[in-house]
Amino acid sequence: MPLHGINHNDTARGDAPYFQSLAELDQWAGKPHLKLDGILPYLERPSTITDAALDNRGKLLVNKPGGYTETPSGLAYTFNFWSYCESFIYFSHHRVTVPPPGWINAAHRQGVKMLGTLIFEHDAGQQDCLRLLVGRLPQSKNGPVAPSTDTSLPLSPHYARLLADLAYQRGFDGYLLNVEVPLVGGVEQTRALSAWISILENNIKQKVGPHAQAIWYDSVVVTGDLRWQDRLNNYNLPFFLPSSGFFANYTWRPDYPSLTAQYFFSLEPSLTGISKQLQDIYIGIDVWGRGQHGGGGFGSYKSLAHIDPEFLGLSVALFGPAWSWETEQDKPGFSWETWWAYERKLWLGPETEGEVVEVPAYRPRQGEPDCQHGAFAPISSFFPRRAPPNPRELPFLTYFSPGVGYSWFVQGAKLYETKSGWTDLDKTTSLGDLAWPRPTPQWADDEGAPPIPAAFTSLCMTDAWLGGSSLCISLSLGVQEAEDSGRRRLWIPIQTLALTPNISHTVTLVYKTPAGSPLELDVAPAVKELEASSSHSFDVRQKTPQSSGLPRGWMSLQADVILSSDDPSDVLAILGLDIRLIAQAAANSLDILLGLISVHPTSLSDVLVCQPKLLWADYALTSVNASRFSGLLSWEIATSLGSLTSVALARDPEDPSPLWKLDTTQPTFAFFNIYVQEFKSNWSIGGLETAIWIGTTGLDGKRNRFQVDPACLPLTVSSAKAVRFYVQGVTDRGAILTWDNCVFVDVHSD
Repeated sequence: MPLHGINHNDTARGDAPYFQSLAELDQWAGKPHLKLDGILPYLERPSTITDAALDNRGKLLVNKPGGYTETPSGLAYTFNFWSYCESFIYFSHHRVTVPPPGWINAAHRQGVKMLGTLIFEHDAGQQDCLRLLVGRLPQSKNGPVAPSTDTSLPLSPHYARLLADLAYQRGFDGYLLNVEVPLVGGVEQTRALSAWISILENNIKQKVGPHAQAIWYDSVVVTGDLRWQDRLNNYNLPFFLPSSGFFANYTWRPDYPSLTAQYFFSLEPSLTGISKQLQDIYIGIDVWGRGQHGGGGFGSYKSLAHIDPEFLGLSVALFGPAWSWETEQDKPGFSWETWWAYERKLWLGPETEGEVVEVPAYRPRQGEPDCQHGAFAPISSFFPRRAPPNPRELPFLTYFSPGVGYSWFVQGAKLYETKSGWTDLDKTTSLGDLAWPRPTPQWADDEGAPPIPAAFTSLCMTDAWLGGSSLCISLSLGVQEAEDSGRRRLWIPIQTLALTPNISHTVTLVYKTPAGSPLELDVAPAVKELEASSSHSFDVRQKTPQSSGLPRGWMSLQADVILSSDDPSDVLAILGLDIRLIAQAAANSLDILLGLISVHPTSLSDVLVCQPKLLWADYALTSVNASRFSGLLSWEIATSLGSLTSVALARDPEDPSPLWKLDTTQPTFAFFNIYVQEFKSNWSIGGLETAIWIGTTGLDGKRNRFQVDPACLPLTVSSAKAVRFYVQGVTDRGAILTWDNCVFVDVHSD
C-alpha cells in the first residue's frame, strides 16, 4: 500500500514474511492463525476456442530472486507481463519464503499462480533437510514400545502438512523445492526425499486446490551429491515423477533441451501417468547470463530459440527478471521511466517499429557451437498471450498501475506526492496488454482511408483518475489526416479479455483529453472478437448518449456488450476505443489519457442491486507504550437496498411473481483509502477538504483493517490531542464510494 511519509514500521506488513529454519515454522504452527481474507483467490484462466490451439505450447515460469525489497516509501522492481506468464516464484535465501500479499494479489488478478520457496543451503540446510523428513523433534523422553528391525530413515508428513497449511493461510499456490546441499544420507535420504515430495504434493492440492504446485529444482541427484544436470535424465528422474514440474538448471548446452524432450518421450507411460506432460519440464534461463547460452539479457532469445516452447513444447523457467532493474539502478541518469523503456524493450520489443535492438556480443563456451540466431526477438514473442480471469468470475478492473508511482490520485485529485516514489504490488493492474510496445490503430472503414496515424503509449504519472498513473495514448496526425478525419472512426485495441457468450457485460471507461485540444472527440468503448475471421460480432449499447462529466476534466462512459452465439465456450475478445475525430483546425498530435476501465456482468433491469457501503469504523490502541495514535483501524462493510417505496400486495395469493427480485451478490472492495483530520483547539472539526490522505490498505493481506503507523501521520496531526480517521472504499468495479457511504472514527491521544 502507498503510505504517507517514510521509515515505516515493519509491523504494518503483518505476519512473519519468511522463516529462517524449520524450527521457526514449528513456532508459527504452535499458534492459531486465521486465513488472510484480503487475498484474491486463484482463478484459472478461461479456456477459449482460440486457446485450444495453444495447449501444446510451453509455458513460462518466472523466478524472481532478491525478495522483500519492496517498500511503500520508495521505488522497486515490479513485474508487469503477467499475460505471458503461467506461474511466478517469489524467491529468497530464507528457509521458507512466503510471497508478500501484494505479489499474490498481483498474480491472481491476472490468473497466474504464485509460489513460495523452500530452500536448503549451507551446513544448517543439511541439518534441516534431514529434519524435513523425520519431522518435528520431541521434547520429552520417548522411544519405541518394542525393538524394530527396520533401520531405514523414517518419513514423517509433519512439515508437508505445515507447508500446506502455510500456503492455505497466506493464500499462495505452492513451492519451488531447492535442495542445494549434499545429502549426507545418500541414496536412502534421496529415496525418502522423493517420497516426501509426493506427500507435499498431495497435501497442498488438498489444502490449496488442484492447481497447487510443488516444482523440483535440478540440484541433487539420486546419490545425494549436489550435481546440477541442466536437463532431465535418470539421475534426477525420481524427483520429477512425484512433483508438479521440473526446473532444469540454466548452464545447459544447446542440445540439452532436445535431449530432455527425447528422454521424456522415452519414459514408460505408466511412470509419468496422464498428468505428466512435456510442458511440466521448465528449462532454466538466467537473465544475468551466468553460464547461459546466449549470454542472458538481450541475448536471452538465443536460449529461448533452443528451448522452442512454441513447437518443441518445453516450458521455460526465467530466473532473475529483475536484471533490468538491478543492472541499471545505480547508473547516472537512472529513473523509473528509463528503466521501463529498457524493461519493455526486453519483453515486448522496441517502441518504434523497425528499430534495431543492439544485442551484446556473446562468446560461445568451449566446445559449444557458434549458433546463428538472427536478430533480437523479445521474450513475449515465444509465448501465447493469455486473457485474465473471466469478468463473470472476477470483475476486470484496471487503473493502469505498474505497482509504483510518485503521487496518489483519487477522482483526479492529487492527494499525495513524493520525490522518492512508492511501491505497492497490491495496486498492480493491467497496463493494457495490446497497447504495448505501441498501439495498433485501424480505421473502422478502410475504403479510401488515409494513412493510419502513428500511435505511441506511455504511462503518465502526473495526472491520473485513481492510483498513481494513467495510460497515455499519443496519436500523430498528418495535416491531410486532420482535415479528412472528421468523416472517419479510429479503432485502438487496448486489452484482451475472455468473455462468455450470451451474457451481457457492462464496460466503464474513464478518460481525459487535454484542455484546449484543436480536435473534438467522440470516444466510446468497443469490443471485437480476437479472431478476425469470426462471423460473430458484439452488440455494444451505450448506456448514455454522450460522455458524463467527472471532476477535473475527466469523462466517463458506460456501455453494455453482449455476444450472441450458439457455442457456449468463452471467446477471446479485444476491448478498445472507438474514436471519431472531429477536426476543428489543422492538428498534428493528440493525447488521450485512460484513467480506468472496468468490465463486469450487467445487472438485470428488474432486479434490486445491493449498493456497497461502510457500516462502522473502530480503533484499538496497539499498546499502552505505543506512539501517539499508533493503533489498528477496523471497519465493517454492508449493503444498501435503497429506500423502500410503496409495495402493492398481489390480489391473488397464487401469483407466482415475487414482490421484488434481489441481486444477492455481496460487495467486494479493491482497497480502501484512509484519511486523517485533526480536531482544532476548540474541539471543532473542519470540512472534508481538510482531511489528509495517509495511505491505502493491501500491505498485510487482511481485509477491512489498517495499521496506523505514526510515520504516515503529518507532523501537525501527530501532535494533536484528537484526530478523526476516515475510511473510503473503492469497489472491485472501480467505483469510489461517496462520502455518505463512508465512515469515520474519532481517536483521542490520552
